[in-house]
Amino acid sequence: MANSNYPQPAFHFRVDWGGTSISFTEVTGLNIENQVIEYRDGASMVFSTVKMPGLQKFGNVTFKRGIFTGDNDYYEWLDTIKMNTIERRPVTISLLDESHNPVMVWKLNNAFPAKIEGASLKASGNEVAIESLEVAHEGLVIENG
Repeated sequence: MANSNYPQPAFHFRVDWGGTSISFTEVTGLNIENQVIEYRDGASMVFSTVKMPGLQKFGNVTFKRGIFTGDNDYYEWLDTIKMNTIERRPVTISLLDESHNPVMVWKLNNAFPAKIEGASLKASGNEVAIESLEVAHEGLVIENG
């Protein structure tokens, strides 16, 4: 059993979308923001605004991974976007413990590809070619424990 005195490392995770598990080197953008509404009525005795919670806003999530020969998953998903139709998928990101069990899970609702960025190519470089996929979604559910 893991010692609860130490936080979980961020390097052991799994991403599932549409029933497929895909490996990534990096996942960023798992955030939720509550927009703030400022309001003041004219008869208020206080010369400042009242702040209220507004709509929730979910940031796009970016997935990065190495380029593999013949692997076109990103582009095939992007190609499903046509006029007024989008193939939306559930996406689940799981932070795993040493036994490969989920410790924390982020679930993206109705995700679809918003941007694909190819690798940066450099003739004198010595790195792996990394491509990225930015995914828009309509909600983020977080399950911890």
